[in-house]
Formats: sequence, structure tokens, C-alpha cells
Amino acid sequence: MKISFENADKVNGLLTITVEEADYNEKVEKTLKDYRKKANIPGFRPGQAPLSLIKKQIGEQVKAEEIQKLVGDTIFNYLKENNIQFLGEPMPSAKQEEQDLSKPAPYTFVFDIAVAPEIKLELTDKDKLDYYEITVDDKLVDEQVDMFASRAGKYEQVEEYQAKDMLKGDMKELNADGSEKEGGIVKEGAVLMPEYIKVEDQKKLFDGVKRGEVVVFNPKKAYPNSEIEVSSMLGISKEQAANVDSDFAFHILEITRYAKAPVNQELFDAIYGEGAVKDEADFRSKIAEGIANQLVSNSDFKLLQDLRAYCEKKVGKLTFPEEMLKRIMLKNVKDEKEVDEKFEASLEELKWHLIKEQLVKANEIKVSDDDVLDAARLQARIEFAQYGMSNLPDETIDNYAREMLKNRETLDGFIARAIENKLVEATKKLLKLKKKKISLDDFNKMMEEDAKK
Repeated sequence: MKISFENADKVNGLLTITVEEADYNEKVEKTLKDYRKKANIPGFRPGQAPLSLIKKQIGEQVKAEEIQKLVGDTIFNYLKENNIQFLGEPMPSAKQEEQDLSKPAPYTFVFDIAVAPEIKLELTDKDKLDYYEITVDDKLVDEQVDMFASRAGKYEQVEEYQAKDMLKGDMKELNADGSEKEGGIVKEGAVLMPEYIKVEDQKKLFDGVKRGEVVVFNPKKAYPNSEIEVSSMLGISKEQAANVDSDFAFHILEITRYAKAPVNQELFDAIYGEGAVKDEADFRSKIAEGIANQLVSNSDFKLLQDLRAYCEKKVGKLTFPEEMLKRIMLKNVKDEKEVDEKFEASLEELKWHLIKEQLVKANEIKVSDDDVLDAARLQARIEFAQYGMSNLPDETIDNYAREMLKNRETLDGFIARAIENKLVEATKKLLKLKKKKISLDDFNKMMEEDAKK
């Protein structure tokens, strides 16, 4: 087998492979003999059909498959052994001449290779970046306490309506003179939250109403632009709701209010486990610690973004094999317009990918299965914490994390995250970081501004 590689402009490669009969013949013969042992051909006992007959039936197919596999393996082995960093996948070249495999070898195959541009990048402690440490203030702790109390709260029956209460009762359609309409719409067990009524004068009709009282209001006026709301409230179709403009008498039978849980030992135990927190000061301290740990990932994400911008500027403009990359994209996307629309963004991502690969290699970063599982565990804890579950057993976190890793796409995401986590840690040790204190509000504003750039 002969292999040659041309790389005149450093980013567009041409790989030529010439295959001789000796390169594939042995494997073809073995495959045919293995097939013969299992073949069940009429007129012959199993495994006894002549090899010449087997060759006649499937010889050309087996030969083509073995050559295809041989060429594929040869391409990737050659590129790997010669440290040629390629992008996407090798593509058949326009210089490829048609090969008739029914004729004797040799056969020549020519492939275009998109070669990654060379990157020169070295980071030392002379390189400087800002690192934003988000402060945990009383406002953040108060919000978390309120969230815990809200999630641990319960519904109570009350006598007098306040904003956000839910009303339940019977609704009856009225005539213009206020009398009950014979054959009119009646809805028993109707549910209404006046807080969400769109029109103020209709909403005010419920101010201070007590259980057992009757409120006369007009559903159509209350929700002038939402036939769905009216139909749901009255238990009728959207078509019927479009024609309803009567007043209704709402006899209120229940007033339900959601009450937050008191901030006491019962709440402390529910959140952090029995006896883990002794008083409110300890509770707030524990919350502050948890928030601080969660916010580190925000700070690290910002550092990674800044590292990317810094490195991209330091590397400067890169020359890519653009036509070749468009061909590769078009093979996967099948839409030239979409390729054109996404091409510049894909080059930016590709540039960062190459920079990141070099940084990972320079810092000898490797990730293990445990590193990937740790990344999934962290995500699991963040997700559970959003629902006020901050004291789950490690076994529960592990099970949830392992379930996430069963999805191939999710797994790839956590592998990338584990690599980035280690890259951030390496950056903290390698570069000179100027630490800056910042509030969460200001940090979020800064991130929003970055997103607009």
C-alpha cells in the first residue's frame, strides 16, 4: 500500500492511498471461508458449497467492504501516527477518479483533509485576568429563607379574602335586572383567583369579601381578551364563552390561602436534617454557606468566558480551510442557506475548541469517570436545591446523577463540563488573578452585558 499526503497551504490536505491486492486479499479470503462454513445453499450440505460458488455470489461485495474498511482505517491511522490534527471528517476529493473494483488492483483513493490551523499559545503567571467573587448579603439569605418557608407552607381555610387567595363556590347567570336567569349557565364548585382578573373595577368587587357572601361580577368584562379563561371558569366551550356577556352571582363557599411555614426548628430540621441547625442565626449561616458554594460555579463560568476571550485575542486570526468545512457542514445539515447562516459562528466555536484542546494538553488535564460523575452530582445538587431539597442523602444524589449519565448526549455534556472544571482550576493556579468582590445583582448585570456583545 502506498500513502502520500500533500499539505501545500497548511490547512487543506490531500491524502492519496493506493491499495494493492495483497493489502486486502487475505481478509477477503478469510471472510469468504467463514461465510462458507455457515452458508446453507440448495443442492449442497451446510458448509460444503464450493468456494468458487461463494465467490461468485458475494465475492465482489465482500471485496468492496474489505477495501472500504481498509481505506477508512488507513486514513485515521495515518493521520494519528503523523500527528495531523484534522477537522470534521475526510471527504472524497474532486480529484478522485472512478475505481472499477471488478478489475484487478491497484485502486487509488484520494481524500480532502481539513487540517487544523497551527496555534501558538502559552500562558504563564504574567497573564492576568479578573476573578469575580460574588458576595452573599442579607438580601440573598432573606430570599432563600422566604423560598424555604414558602415551599414548606400549606393551604388554610380563612374567612375573609386577601390578595392571592383562591375562592371556590357556585356561579349562576343573571338577567339584566339581577334576577337568576332561567335555564342560564350554572357552575357549581367554580374556582377563581381574583388577583389575576385583568380589569381593575371587576377585581375590586372581591376586596374584603367574606365566606358565605355573594359577589356579582361579569366574567366577560373581567377577562375581555381571554375566552379560554371564561370557558374554564364557567365550564363551557370557547364558542359558548364568546357569546356570554351576562353578570354572574358568585356565592363564595370557601376561601383558601397559602400560608408560609414559620421559620422555626421544624423548618430547620426539614431543610437540613434533625438537629443539624440549632437556631435562626445558625440557619441563616448555613444558607449563606450553601449559596456561596453555589455561586462559585458562577464565578468559575465567568472566568472561563474571560479566559476564552483573552486566549482568542492572544492567538489572533486563524486561517481555516473554509470551503472544506462548508462541505463537511453541508453533508450533515443538507441546507446551504443554513450552512451560510451558521458558518461564522461555527468557526468561532471551532477556534475556541482548538484553543481549549491546546490548553488541556499543555496542562496535562485528564478526566476520569469519577470526575464526570462529580460534574453530574454537582448539577443534581443544584437542581434539587432549586426545590428546597438541600439535605438529600448521597445515595439519592448519586442515583439521580447516574441516571443523567445514561443519556449519551447528556454524558458528553458532563465530560465537557468535567474538562472545563479542571481547566478552570488549572487557570486559577497558572494565571495571576485579580480578585474582585461583587454583588449578585451586579454580577448578573455584567453577565447580561457580556451576552449582548
